Amino acid sequence: MADPLDKRLERWISAGVVDASTAARIRTFEESQGSSERLRWPVLLAVALGGVLLCAGVLLFVAAHWDELSPAWRFTLVLILVAVFPIAGALTEERFPVLSVMFYAIGTICVGAGIFLTAQIFNLQEHWPTGILMWAVGALAGWLLLWHWTQAALLALLVPAWLAGEWEVRTEGFAVSNRLLTEGLLLVAITYLSARTSGEDSHVRRALAWLGGFAFLPLGVWAFAESRGNWGWWAWQNRPGIPTTLRIAGWAVAICAPLTLAFVLRKSAAWTNAIAAVWVLVIGTFRAPHEDSSGKLAIFAWDSLGPYFWAGVGALAMVGWGLLGRRGERINLGVAGFALTVIIFYFSDVMDKLGRSASLIGLGVLFLFGGWALERTRRQLVARVAGGTQ
Repeated sequence: MADPLDKRLERWISAGVVDASTAARIRTFEESQGSSERLRWPVLLAVALGGVLLCAGVLLFVAAHWDELSPAWRFTLVLILVAVFPIAGALTEERFPVLSVMFYAIGTICVGAGIFLTAQIFNLQEHWPTGILMWAVGALAGWLLLWHWTQAALLALLVPAWLAGEWEVRTEGFAVSNRLLTEGLLLVAITYLSARTSGEDSHVRRALAWLGGFAFLPLGVWAFAESRGNWGWWAWQNRPGIPTTLRIAGWAVAICAPLTLAFVLRKSAAWTNAIAAVWVLVIGTFRAPHEDSSGKLAIFAWDSLGPYFWAGVGALAMVGWGLLGRRGERINLGVAGFALTVIIFYFSDVMDKLGRSASLIGLGVLFLFGGWALERTRRQLVARVAGGTQ
């Protein structure tokens, strides 16, 4: 946080809001607070691990005794779970704020468990994505009341899950692939990843960037695999096509919702997200190999080599985006994406064309020298970004 603080202090001094001595005292105080925060990482790790274990223990306890309880006691247990953790968070808010944040987060998680357990108690066979929507509303209420980054992170996970559930239910029984889901979720991950900027770097934006960073590579691989594979085609036989209105509405939400969120987070800088959306949509143009009229397997160059080329373009563009926005995490992710593209290409299109020993030797050379070159390049780029922000 030193760099954003220095920039703000410089603006305040130039505007005459504070003088140089006051700015120095503010900087000294914030640095002392920052050092005390850095010393608490074992405590933060212990609290996070304790929260995960506590959630797992509560779920195991409920599962072990659920069949032995009457419906009245089941509903009472649900109410206790929903109420006890927010109360614990309120009681510990002043003495131990970090523990309070964790209790509130567990309370929001228990809200979701309470919604679905209540539906099970009363045998409610309704639209199941509505339960996720209600859970997301609970996370939204928690965020508006507390402004904790944990509540925002849960909300960022639940809203895409609700939209994906709605699409799955509404397209049930139709001949439809998962392309819309994969590309829409990939766009959401890119939007989350771009939440951190040089001027805005709050805890909520950091949480969104972490979520996007973890989801980007798996969703990217899934999107390319979905575009080239005929997953589930045997289940589509004799099924009607998806209605045009539903298809248009689905694509509108999958494209416009992430871009709107990107504009809210990044304002005029969201043009890079629009370019990323074009890159994502091009993924769906690749097709799997198919048989021609003579019965032979027809493989076009764009469909065979195009995915690897386009994935490499996306990885290099992510590196360039990191240099443009001075974000080291995007550079790291772009380099990792490029390495993953090369490895997948070697295993799927090169390794089977070589002998056993030659393929292993080539793989070893690829890992040793290719990994060394990529790591050296990554360090140079990250160092350039870090030097440019000082």
